[in-house]
Amino acid sequence: MDASATREDSIVPHTLVTFHAHPDDEAIATAGVMAKAASEGHRVVLVVATRGEHAGFGHEMLEPGETMSERRVRETQRAAEILGVARVEFLGYFDSGMMGTPENDAQGSFWTANLDEAAKRLAKILDEERADVLTIYDDHGGYGHPDHIQVHRVGARAAELAGTPIVYESTMNRDHIYRLVQEGIAQGNTELPGDIDPADLPDPDDNTFGSPESAITTTVDVRSFLDLKRAAMAAHGSQIQESSFFLKLPPDAFREGFGYEWFIRRGAPPGTSEDDLFAPLR
Repeated sequence: MDASATREDSIVPHTLVTFHAHPDDEAIATAGVMAKAASEGHRVVLVVATRGEHAGFGHEMLEPGETMSERRVRETQRAAEILGVARVEFLGYFDSGMMGTPENDAQGSFWTANLDEAAKRLAKILDEERADVLTIYDDHGGYGHPDHIQVHRVGARAAELAGTPIVYESTMNRDHIYRLVQEGIAQGNTELPGDIDPADLPDPDDNTFGSPESAITTTVDVRSFLDLKRAAMAAHGSQIQESSFFLKLPPDAFREGFGYEWFIRRGAPPGTSEDDLFAPLR
């Protein structure tokens, strides 16, 4: 993968840059729109803030002398190849761990990064690519992870610096997810990850998880790209193993759970309803 390639080398009509916190985030949140854009001839660029050094899983898979960051970079590159990504860049910050852990305050962590300095790193890439569309996360990072919140802040500022015209906040449709889980529980066929109690699942009024359906401006149907999305998730083998809850889902459940990707377009007028990230450019 040629990290030095820029849009000058490309003849496609638009460039999509997706900005994520850690390796594997892109496979879960935006793999579908990335694969869709690439299949339509658009240029797709992936930028990752950290190398996921503080992963809670997969250490037993490391080869002698191999670090977790090295493993996760290779996994990201493999997932990007599957999705048709033209360029992969890492901003060079350290994984901040989960909220409230010592890693949050460590020197060089993404959570402690100076906003403008970090935004300038991303804006440089946006400028090089003459990006048309940028994806970041919603203002609470989907579920409150510090690095995800920082992606929102840094990404929004970088778009201002670079003049990137269209910015989408990747989010989760909590109404849709709640309905799926409740339907599954009613039918007696929903397995939940780990020790999660159905009573503890986020409900439509939980503002710490995803976004309400009414706030979502853009729902992209990526069911035609689920094979690529699943393969990209599996490429992150240190974090999403074949035995994981996600990859063990029955085909129908995986299709409904991961077959749509949701976004809030910044600055979109009330009532906006789109089905593609390039809709404003048409």
